[in-house]
Amino acid sequence: MKTLKSHPLKTLFTLVLVIILSTACGQSNKKEIETATASVPEMDLQTAVISGDLEAVRQHVAAGSDLNEKEPFNGSTPLITAATFGKTEIAKELIDAGADLSLKNNDGSTALHSAAFFCRIEIVQLLLDAKVDKSLLNNYGATASQIVSGPFEEIKPIYEMMHQQLKPFGMQLDMAEIEKTRPVIVMMLQ
Repeated sequence: MKTLKSHPLKTLFTLVLVIILSTACGQSNKKEIETATASVPEMDLQTAVISGDLEAVRQHVAAGSDLNEKEPFNGSTPLITAATFGKTEIAKELIDAGADLSLKNNDGSTALHSAAFFCRIEIVQLLLDAKVDKSLLNNYGATASQIVSGPFEEIKPIYEMMHQQLKPFGMQLDMAEIEKTRPVIVMMLQ
């Protein structure tokens, strides 16, 4: 009859390996459980952005919602919407969560185009800090810098029209502030 020889070092190594693997598996499983329990809020992401509901946006991020989903009317992503409406904290949350900075809406504008056009200095800076591509062109062949480079008086009617169209959604535009800020945006985008 053969006797089983015990190797204490081999047994100890196997035991330590089992403990490490079981601990690692437990941690991974715990994270999966936490992610699985995060639920999508009742408010859709675009509405949360427009209404400035940062907590609902955070819930969408935690639940794994598509941060790049385009809304059907003009194809804006949540980040483009945040840039348009000047929702700085929400834009930061979306950028930090990995929203695509280069996606375009139906007129080819990116979040940078929208932030620049509406003179959202803080959001332009957030996008620049995140290494946004400043060379992207909209459907009219213009970069974000070029859309704010022309004389304000020529573009003022467009701002007024946009303000009227978006006012029901909470859009506030100060024409004097935009006129003053456009050259600052151009300098930022050089």
